Amino acid sequence: MLKNLTAGICRLSGMAAALGVGAVLAFSPQAEAKVRVAYGDIASVENLHLLAAFELAKQKGVEIEMTYLKSEDIAAQAVVSGQADVGVGGPYALIQKVKVPVRIFLQLSTLRFYPAVNAEFYKSWKDLNGQEVAVHSRGSGTEAIMKLMEQRQGIKFSKISYIPGSEVRTGALLQGNVKATIVDAAGRRLLQEKAPGKFLILPLDGINATDEALFARQDFLDKNQKDVDIIIESVLTTWREVTKNPAIVAEWRKQYNLLPDLPADQVKEIVPYFTELAQGKAFPLNGGGEAAAKDDFAFYTLSGQLTGEPASLKVEEFWSLEPLNRVLGKVGTN
Repeated sequence: MLKNLTAGICRLSGMAAALGVGAVLAFSPQAEAKVRVAYGDIASVENLHLLAAFELAKQKGVEIEMTYLKSEDIAAQAVVSGQADVGVGGPYALIQKVKVPVRIFLQLSTLRFYPAVNAEFYKSWKDLNGQEVAVHSRGSGTEAIMKLMEQRQGIKFSKISYIPGSEVRTGALLQGNVKATIVDAAGRRLLQEKAPGKFLILPLDGINATDEALFARQDFLDKNQKDVDIIIESVLTTWREVTKNPAIVAEWRKQYNLLPDLPADQVKEIVPYFTELAQGKAFPLNGGGEAAAKDDFAFYTLSGQLTGEPASLKVEEFWSLEPLNRVLGKVGTN
C-alpha cells in the first residue's frame, strides 16, 4: 500500500530523484555556493512558499539543489552523513540520539493539523483504541501528535503507518484505503468538499510546537555563514509577505514556474490554504529561536519524541541560534 501511495513522488526539473529506504543518496558532488537541501516529503501546495523563498535566495547568489525523499528520517540521515547540507523537518529525536552535531537554525512552521476519521467507523478518540492510524513519517510532527493523543486519551493504536504527504493521506481517506489519519488545512477542506458528512475532525487542543524547521550540521553552518544567512533572510522575508498577503503565493507559483503540473483542484486550494495558515499565525515571522525550542521541549518530551525533563534540555544542544540572531539583527523583528 505505502509503495503504491508514494510512487507518485515527483521529480522536478533540475532536482534529484526521490529515493527509497536504504538506497544510496544520489546527491550531486558539492560545488561552490551550492546548498543541497533534503526534503522528506513530496512537492505540493503546502511547500510552495518555501520553494518561493529558495528562489529568492537563488536571486541573491545561493545555488540550491532540492531533493525530495520518502521520509524525514531519510532526509535527516542525509544531513548526518554529509550527503545533504540542509534538511527540512523536525529532527529533535534524531539530534538527541546521534553524536554528530546537527542543529536546527530556523523554524519554518508550527503544527497545524487535523485528525480525520471515517465517521462510519469512528466517532471519537476512544473509538481509535486498538485501531490503525496513518501519519506522515517516523519522527514527524504528525506522529508526535498521534502519540501524544494516545497518552492524553488513554488509548493505544494497533499500528501507526507512514504515508508521506497530506494530500496523499487525504486521497487515501477518500478512497477508503485508510480510515483514520491526520491532514493539513487543505486536506480538511477537500474532505468536507468531496464527501460532506462522511468524515469527522477529532478535537486537538493545546499543541504549539515546531512542525518543520531547517537544520544542518554545525560544521556546515560555521563554514557557510553567508549562504545560511541569505537562506534565513529569504525565508523570513517570504513568510512576512505571505502573512500580509497570502494570495501572493499563487503569483509566485506563476512567476517562478513552481509545480507546473499541479492538478487544477489543488491550484484552487493555494490561496485558501495560505490564507488560513496566515490567519492562524502559523508562519514564525522571527524564525522561532530560543522560545520555540523551549515550547518544543515541552511538547516532544510529553509526546515521547524526546527523553528527559523539559527544563533539563539545553537549547544549544538542539539549536544554533547565531545565524538567526545575525539575520534578525539585520532585518529586525516583527
